[in-house]
Amino acid sequence: MNVQVPPPKSHSTQVARAQVAAMPPAKKYLIGALGLAVALGGLWYFSREDAAPQRRVMAAPVRVAPVEQRDMKVIVRTIGTVVANSTVSVNARVQGQLTRAFFREGQMVKTGDLLFQIDPRPYQATYDNASAAVASAKAKFDRYTRLKGQNAISPQDVDDAQAAYLEARATAESARLNLEFTQIRSPVNGKTGPMLIQPGNMVASSSSANASATPLVTINEIQPVKISLALPQSELPRIQQMVNTPQGLNITMNLREAGAEKDIVAKVDFVSNAVTNTTGTIELRATSPNTDLALVPGQLVNVVAVLSEIKNATVVPREAVNTGPDGTFVYKVTDDTAQQVPVRVLFDDGDNSAINGSLNAGDRVIVDGQIRVVPGAKVQVNGTRAQGNGPRTSGRGPNEG
Repeated sequence: MNVQVPPPKSHSTQVARAQVAAMPPAKKYLIGALGLAVALGGLWYFSREDAAPQRRVMAAPVRVAPVEQRDMKVIVRTIGTVVANSTVSVNARVQGQLTRAFFREGQMVKTGDLLFQIDPRPYQATYDNASAAVASAKAKFDRYTRLKGQNAISPQDVDDAQAAYLEARATAESARLNLEFTQIRSPVNGKTGPMLIQPGNMVASSSSANASATPLVTINEIQPVKISLALPQSELPRIQQMVNTPQGLNITMNLREAGAEKDIVAKVDFVSNAVTNTTGTIELRATSPNTDLALVPGQLVNVVAVLSEIKNATVVPREAVNTGPDGTFVYKVTDDTAQQVPVRVLFDDGDNSAINGSLNAGDRVIVDGQIRVVPGAKVQVNGTRAQGNGPRTSGRGPNEG
């Protein structure tokens, strides 16, 4: 009989089996679950690597605007200051007590209107005395003239009488002027300010030793008024060219935010004879009739000046112009495909840009959604925006001509 004796088991295998048998059932299930998860994860990974990748490309949504071919004005926008056409400080020419004022503060007055009255009595008395002296000197001169004809008096006496008469007449004229100066009248048409000296006070003569006497009132001539503005000296050639044209250089002031019904247009009639070296600007002044008194001296106004015009310019909305590493460009849409077109900005008025590039009137350029556009890729046009002709803010290109 063949008795088969099983081979003896190794010691390490027996120990491992004993450890597994000794484990709690929960731990056995956990180890099994982890092994299953690893196996399933490996299967998913290798099956994903074998599959071909599929990418879905979406057309970028954009808005476009048409390219225009038209004349475009080259403008500059700045802040102007309203300046009175003339400012007069009204002073007393004789001293005395101010007895009365004939106007209200802030009233419009005309040249020659009576403003103040100084007590005239002392000057009236001086004038009456001088007039009497004139009458006496004239009678003496006439008498001496008759006596000279009779050879009853020397010619020297006649000459002395004539000199005395002329001196008395000059003294009377001076007294008459002083009496006239007690009535203080407006030297210009304008608007009065506050009274700086009220009636009842003594006033000093500005023509006396007290040359720094306080003025009685200040009058600003505000019909017409001046608008002062400063433009960069780099614009001086255009300024001089426009000033010398038949239509001249005009400025436009927008006061609609202050309630005005329309813009105010004024013609530049003064260009300074020097450039301010601290700011590099030159001063211009325009005159406005200011019939409605909308402009007040010291007021700041938004001013737009048209310095030249680009004829037959290629115009696109300023949002269409982008800046890249190689310069400025626009995206032109052809057959729903975006093409990058390099351009050079000639002028930017803040709303539209005049450019130089390979664009024609009627071409469509992207004005919204450029950030998602890839050159040569398809785009989805969601709308067309019409161009505007009015400038919003000032601006100018580096190569505008």
